[in-house]
Amino acid sequence: MMLFYHQTQHKHTEPEEEEEMKAMAGPRLLVVHTSSNKVANAVAPTSPMSFLGWSRCLWLVIFLALFTCVSLLTVFSTARASAAAAYQATLFTVTAAAASGGGGGGGAAVAEAGLPLYVFDALVQYAAAAGNSSGCMPEPDVRAIASVLRRRAPCNMLVFGLGAETPLWRALNHGGRTVFLDENPYYVAHLEGKHPGLEAYDVAYATAVRELPDLLDAARAARAAECRPVQNLLFSECRLAINDLPNQLYDVAWDIILVDGPRGFTEGSPGRMSAIYSAAVMARTKGAETEVLVHDYEREVERACGREFLCEENRVTGTTTPSLGHFLVRGGGAANREAFCGPPAKKSN
Repeated sequence: MMLFYHQTQHKHTEPEEEEEMKAMAGPRLLVVHTSSNKVANAVAPTSPMSFLGWSRCLWLVIFLALFTCVSLLTVFSTARASAAAAYQATLFTVTAAAASGGGGGGGAAVAEAGLPLYVFDALVQYAAAAGNSSGCMPEPDVRAIASVLRRRAPCNMLVFGLGAETPLWRALNHGGRTVFLDENPYYVAHLEGKHPGLEAYDVAYATAVRELPDLLDAARAARAAECRPVQNLLFSECRLAINDLPNQLYDVAWDIILVDGPRGFTEGSPGRMSAIYSAAVMARTKGAETEVLVHDYEREVERACGREFLCEENRVTGTTTPSLGHFLVRGGGAANREAFCGPPAKKSN
């Protein structure tokens, strides 16, 4: 800071000059100038040390934000994994209860684990709307099968054939056990990967649609022996029996069996003779009452085998459509062990 000191000196001058000097005489003037090099109203340049400090603060804030995000993600992931594990444990418990309960009683024992009715109806509504497109089951058939599931689910359900409705049947039977069988092992593997938790097995069929008359004649001839109505298919030698499934499937009391496979459109297709025969035997051997539904019932194979092994007296007309046959087959003590159709033979004293 620089100080300039100015003092007026008085000299003996002429009167005019003396008057002028008196006018100029006054308080001493002190002028102060700062020694700063800053320009007024200008921003001071930032020093390297100041910039480095701000940079460190910025990186600290970024680090803390990232750490907080990672911590929150870890907490959410842990909570979600715990919830999923708890759900799987609950689902496994309910499925085991349904599998061991048997018949309609098993389904009633775990009824509280089923879908809420409004969710059930919403799924059926969307599936029925999609049934108008090619490759999907017609709307009347979807609604008929869903009405059976609405009464029986959660339950033990066996489905012959994989297709567009596979996720629907599995969802509608929430809390129960739904098992799918299909002729194509690659399609089975594909859907298992697409729908985790799906229980599906591939089946090798040794029949063809063109063999229908011969297969029916052979089954009638061996009705009292290897093709009898009540038996363990695992050890059956009947040509129509499916005996290569996992052993534990033969011990399940199935509440619903849906036959929607294998293929049967051409003479060389496997046809559904074995599926319908095996469903009829399973229904009579285990459980009390099994609802058997046969899709594409308007075709010759499905209609002929349905009448032969599931029987007209077991038809449920209320949920039967032109392309869906619905049968209620009684097992246990009510089953006829000598013939598929007709009342049980009376025991002689």
